[in-house]
Amino acid sequence: MNEARVLNVPASPHPKSTAGHVVPPADARSWLLVPASRPEAFDAAAESRADVVILDIEDAVDPKHKAAARADVISWLKAGNSAWVRINDTLSDFWADDVDELAGVPGLLGVVLAKTEQAEQVVNTYQRLGARIPVVPLIESALGLEEATNIARADGSFRLAFGSGDFRRDTGMWATREAMAYARSRLTVSSKAAGLPGPVDGPTTDESLRVLRNESEWTLEHGMTGKLCLRLEQTAVVNEVICPQTSDILWAREFLADFDAAGGVVRDGSDLPRLGRARKILRLAEAFGITVEV
Repeated sequence: MNEARVLNVPASPHPKSTAGHVVPPADARSWLLVPASRPEAFDAAAESRADVVILDIEDAVDPKHKAAARADVISWLKAGNSAWVRINDTLSDFWADDVDELAGVPGLLGVVLAKTEQAEQVVNTYQRLGARIPVVPLIESALGLEEATNIARADGSFRLAFGSGDFRRDTGMWATREAMAYARSRLTVSSKAAGLPGPVDGPTTDESLRVLRNESEWTLEHGMTGKLCLRLEQTAVVNEVICPQTSDILWAREFLADFDAAGGVVRDGSDLPRLGRARKILRLAEAFGITVEV
């Protein structure tokens, strides 16, 4: 990952890892969507195990109630809270009010831009918010996927996210791992090419946590490093799956200790890839606040 492309975004003071450690949004695993029409749920979401909380004023809100939901979000943020907000797409009747009213609101950590299909949509959103609020473009259509690399390179893009439900409706594809493999891989490649952190996968709609665990493993399989969540209980499962395991951390420590003991000299062609993997595992363990006692 090209660190120069990662915007300097503060982590929320609310979402923490299982160890009570604040997780940087560039590494965030669980991105919890909370309907903005339910302000009574905001506090519980902020106190949950979600790495990132997204107050949703797009699909989760009836058009007749969007202004009221937006006002509730702004009021909650101004009360000393912090979160990301999913805003309406740039072609909608609500986007201009979303960005104009959210601009400058304290506690706004970033926005998720619905139905992103062009880089200019990200740039316009970023500039209208004062060129300081990061934008996560939500890729929800065939056109958005085709433009994914340009969108990822746009000024203000922070991480890509996959709107898998709308993408399936747009393309007619099934929800199986095989059918969605290309889209997931494409978002990962586009993110890497643009120097962004790994993309955020779409949500699991099935209520079974076993299904969620399986689909979270698909997320990892395709190089994605986060996942949208629809319910509080999903966040713990996503955090557990998208996370270095104890065996990984112990291997990384042992490999680096052996490497250093040998003078830090590359001995064969496998050393550099393993060195990179070991350092990444330990960096993520630190980001997630994981401690492993030997």
